[in-house]
Amino acid sequence: MDPLIIGRRIRQLRAERGLTLETLAAAIDRAPSQLSVIENGRRELKLSEVQKLADALGVDLDTLLDAEPPAGRAALEIALERAQRGPLFASLGLAPLPLRKTLSDDAIATILALHGELERLHTERAATPEEARRANTELRKEQRAKNNYYPELERAARELLTAVAHRGGPLSQRTSAELAAHLGFTLHYVHDLPSSTRSVTDRKNGRIYLPVRQPGTDPRSALLQALAAHVLGRPEPQDYGELLRQRVETNYLAGALMVPEASAVRFLDEAKRARELSVEDLRDAFAVSYETAAHRFTNLATEHLGIPVHFLKVHSSGAISKAYENDDVLFPTDALGSVEGQQVCRFWSARQVFERDDRLSPYQQYTDKPVGTYWCTSKIESGSNGDFSVSVGTKFAHVKWFRGRDTEVRLTSKCPDPACCRTPSEQLAEAWAADAWPAARLNSSLLAAMPSGTFTGVDRVAVYEFLESHTPSLDPV
Repeated sequence: MDPLIIGRRIRQLRAERGLTLETLAAAIDRAPSQLSVIENGRRELKLSEVQKLADALGVDLDTLLDAEPPAGRAALEIALERAQRGPLFASLGLAPLPLRKTLSDDAIATILALHGELERLHTERAATPEEARRANTELRKEQRAKNNYYPELERAARELLTAVAHRGGPLSQRTSAELAAHLGFTLHYVHDLPSSTRSVTDRKNGRIYLPVRQPGTDPRSALLQALAAHVLGRPEPQDYGELLRQRVETNYLAGALMVPEASAVRFLDEAKRARELSVEDLRDAFAVSYETAAHRFTNLATEHLGIPVHFLKVHSSGAISKAYENDDVLFPTDALGSVEGQQVCRFWSARQVFERDDRLSPYQQYTDKPVGTYWCTSKIESGSNGDFSVSVGTKFAHVKWFRGRDTEVRLTSKCPDPACCRTPSEQLAEAWAADAWPAARLNSSLLAAMPSGTFTGVDRVAVYEFLESHTPSLDPV
C-alpha cells in the first residue's frame, strides 16, 4: 500500500463528495490533523484503517488499494512529492516546493522534467565506485526486508556442523580443520600468499592455502570463508552486484559456522529473559571478534528475539564502512541513496566512543534523533586500516532487554540538518574562513575506478604463478 497514492485518492474522493477534512476525520474517529497527515502520504495505514476510510467514502476496499495513481493533477503531485522526498533532491539543499493550487500542472511537469534530467546525469556520470554503491544500496534493502536473516545459509551451516559431529558452542580451530577435511581439502600455511588475496583454493589438488600469520584477525575466518565459498559454489562475479552478494553470503555462512544458530539462540534467549543482552557476552561465549558477534546478533535479533536493530562500522574519521538497519534509524545518504562513505553525526555513539579514554569497556548512550530515541552500544576495534567503531543499537522501546540500559549519557542529534554538526558556528566561520587551508588526505581508492581484469580486483597472474609453484609434484611412474 503506497501511502502517497492512497492519500491522494482519499483526498480526491473526499473532494468529489464535498466532504471537509473535519467531516471525514470525525467519520473515522480521527483528528483532522491526523487525516491531513494520511492525505499527504506521510503515514502508512493498517488494512483496518483503509477499510474504515473506504466505508466513510462509500467505495469498496479495492478502490482505495488500486496501485495506479489517480489521473491528472493527483498523479503529478504524487510524482513531485516522491521526487522531493528522494535522496537526490535532499542533496541539493533546496526547500521542498509546497503543492498549492496556484502551482500549475505545466510548472509541476517542468520541475519533474528537470529532476529527471538531474537523475539521468547522475546515473550517466557515475563511475565504477558509484555502481558499487548502488549495488550495495540494493543489497542493503534486501537485507532489511529479510531482517538480515537467511534461513538457507543457516541450514547449510547446520548440515556442515552435523557432518563433523559438532555439538554446539564455539567452533574450535581443530573442528574447522576437520570441516575442511570433510569437504576434501588439506590446509597449507605459506609465507608467499599473493597480497591481493586472503586465501587461495586449489580445487584440482584439494588444497587451501592460508597465510602463516594473520595479525589482528581470527585465524578461522579466512579458512571458513574459503570453505563457505566452495560450499556455495558461486561462479566468479561478473559485476559489483554479484561480487557484493557473494561476499555477504560467504561472510554470513562463515559467521553461522563460528556462532551456530541453535547454540546462539539459546544463549540469547536466556540473556533476554535476564534482561542482560550483550554483544560482548556473545563475543566471549563463542570466542569471536566483536564485529563478528555484532553481525551475528543482527542476524538473529529480529528473527528470534523480535528486536529490530541497526549496525554500524565507522572509521575514526567518521566515515561509514558498513551499515545495516531494520529499526528505521535514519542513516546519512548521498544522492544515490548510498550510506557507505557518509559521515556519521558527531553526537552518535559511533563517533562519541572515539572521545573516550577507556577502550576496553563498551560504551553506551541514548541519542534523541529526529525519528525517535535510540540506545546504542559501541566498541573500538583496531586493524591494518586504522581504528573502527562497531556499534549495535535499537529503539528506546527495546532497550529494556539490554545490559547497559542504565547509562546516563544522553545526547541530541538533529542530523541530517546541517546545523547539527556539519556547519561551523558564525563565530568560528568569521574567525577562520579566510585563513584556514587544510591539506586533504587523498583516498587511494578515489582514482581506482575499476579493478583491473576482474571485479574482484585479484591479481590473477600472481595467483596462477603461486599455484604453479605450490602444485604437488606427481609421483614417479
